Amino acid sequence: MVGFSMQPYGIQSMLKEGHRHLSGLDEAVLKNIDACKQLSTITRTSLGPNGMNKMVINHLDKLFVTNDAATIVNELEVQHPAAKILVLAGKAQQEEIGDGANLTVSFAGELLQNAEELIRMGLHPSEIIIGYTKAIKKTIEILEELVENGSENMNVRDKDEVTLRMRAAVASKQFGQEDTLCPLIAEACIQTCPKNPANFNVDNVRVAKLLGGGLHDSAIVRGIVLKNDAVGTIKRIEKAKVAVFVGGVDTTATETKGTVLIHNAEQLENYAKTEEAKVEELIKAVADSGAKVIVSGGAVGEMALHFCERYKLMVLKISSKFELRRFCRTTGAVALLKLSQPSPDDLGYVDSVSVEEIGGARVTIVRNEQGGNSVSTVVLRGSTDSILDDLERAVDDGVNTYKAMCRDSRIIPGAAATEIELAKRLKEFSFKETGLDQYAISKFAESFEMIPKTLAENAGLSAIEIIASLYAEHASGNTKVGLDLEEGVCKDVSTLNIWDLHITKFFALKYAADAACTILRVDQIIMAKPAGGPKPPAPGMDED
Repeated sequence: MVGFSMQPYGIQSMLKEGHRHLSGLDEAVLKNIDACKQLSTITRTSLGPNGMNKMVINHLDKLFVTNDAATIVNELEVQHPAAKILVLAGKAQQEEIGDGANLTVSFAGELLQNAEELIRMGLHPSEIIIGYTKAIKKTIEILEELVENGSENMNVRDKDEVTLRMRAAVASKQFGQEDTLCPLIAEACIQTCPKNPANFNVDNVRVAKLLGGGLHDSAIVRGIVLKNDAVGTIKRIEKAKVAVFVGGVDTTATETKGTVLIHNAEQLENYAKTEEAKVEELIKAVADSGAKVIVSGGAVGEMALHFCERYKLMVLKISSKFELRRFCRTTGAVALLKLSQPSPDDLGYVDSVSVEEIGGARVTIVRNEQGGNSVSTVVLRGSTDSILDDLERAVDDGVNTYKAMCRDSRIIPGAAATEIELAKRLKEFSFKETGLDQYAISKFAESFEMIPKTLAENAGLSAIEIIASLYAEHASGNTKVGLDLEEGVCKDVSTLNIWDLHITKFFALKYAADAACTILRVDQIIMAKPAGGPKPPAPGMDED
C-alpha cells in the first residue's frame, strides 16, 4: 500500500514526470536575470577598443581568440532559455548592422541588473516594463537630436567620409590598427558599390587570409583570390576570355549503358583513337571560341589536360560552388553544364589571371580592373590563424558598417559621449514623471553609465573620476565630450574623430530594451522532460 500514499498533486499531477517547473519572483524572474547578468559579464570586458580577448573553445574543439561579442555568444553554447534571448538579440544586431552586438548584450544585462534592484525594492515587473518602454521611446527621441548636423547626406564613394564613419567599428575590434585597415576596407567597398548604394551587397567584398607577413603587407585586389594553384603548366595569362564548366573537364561515361563487341585488334585500336579524337574535338571547340582560360568545377581529366596544354589553354579548378558563382560574377561568364563549345555570350573576360606565391602559399589571382567590377578581395596577412580570423571579423564589421551607412549615414558622437548625454537627459525626464515608473526610467538612465564605466575599466582608468568629469562637462552644455582612451582624459569627440553610426546605436539600444522587457515579462518557466534518443546534429555549421 506504500505506493499509493505518494499521490502527486497540483501541477505535478498535470505534467509528465521529469519536468521542471519554476515560478514566482525568486525562482523564475531573478534566476533569469541572474543568467543574463552572467552572460553580459562575459561580453562586457570585451567592450570597446581596449576590450580583452576571450578564448572560446567550441564543441568541435575549434579555438577562437576574439573580442567580437557576436562570435563569443555564438560559440558559447548557451543553455539557459533567458540568456538565449540575449544571444538572439545580439545575433539580430550582428545581422542587421554588423556592429554593436556587444553593446546590445551588455546593455540588456545592465538593464536587467537594475531591474533586479527595483524588484527587490518592491516594484512589480510590469511597472518596470512600462517605465523601460517609456524610457526607450524617449531615448530614441534624444538620439535624433544628437545627430551631427549635415551628416545625413554623404558621398558613399568618398574614401575619407567612409573611413571616418568606419573607424569606430573597426577600432573596437582591432585597436591601433584601424588606420591601416579602414582605408583598405573603404576602398574595397567603394570599388564594389553599385550605382544605387542601397543595393550594396556585403558578399561582394571577399577576404583572403594568407599566413605570414604582417598587417602592413595586406593589400586589396580588384577581382578574386583563389587559394589554389592552376592545374596545367600555363601560370599567367593577360586579357583573356574565360569559359566556365560546372561539371568538370573530362570524358564522361554515357548516360545509357551500352556494350561494345570488338572482334579483332584493329577495331580495338580504332575504338581507343575515337575517344582521343572526341576529347580533342571538344577542347578545340572551346579554344576556337576564343577562350584562353578554362575554369572547371570538378575534376580535370589527364587526357583533357593534355589537349588543353596543346592548345595553350590555362586551366583552373574551383571546387566550391559558392566560389564558382563569385568567379562568374567577377568575370561575367555564364557557367555551362557540360563540356561543349561555348557561345560568345557565355564567355567571361578577365584582365589577368596569374599564379603568385604569397608567403609560401600559391594563390591564383584573377584581376578584373575595367568593367563595373562587382567583387573585390581584401588580402589579409598575419602571423597566426587566430589573428587572421580576428582581422577577418574586423573587416566584416567594417563592410557591414558600410552597408548600414549606405542606408542611413547620420552619425552621433562616439566614445561614450552619446551615452552620458542620454543618461543625463533621461534622468531629467524621470523627474517629470509621476507614478512608480519614474524609478524604472531613472534606472534605465543609470544603465547608460555602464558604457563609459566599462570603457574606462577596460583601459585601466578610474571609472568614478571619469564618469564624474563627463557628467560635469555635459552639465555645462558640451554634449560632444567623450572619453579619450589613449590619454585617459575627457575630450571633445569631434576633435578625436570618433563617430558612431546613428543606426547602430538605435538598433542596439532598441534590441537591448526589447530583450530586457521580454525577459522581465516571464514569471514561470516550465520545462518538459528532455526527449531521449539520439541528439540532432548541432546547428551553427557554416554554409560557405
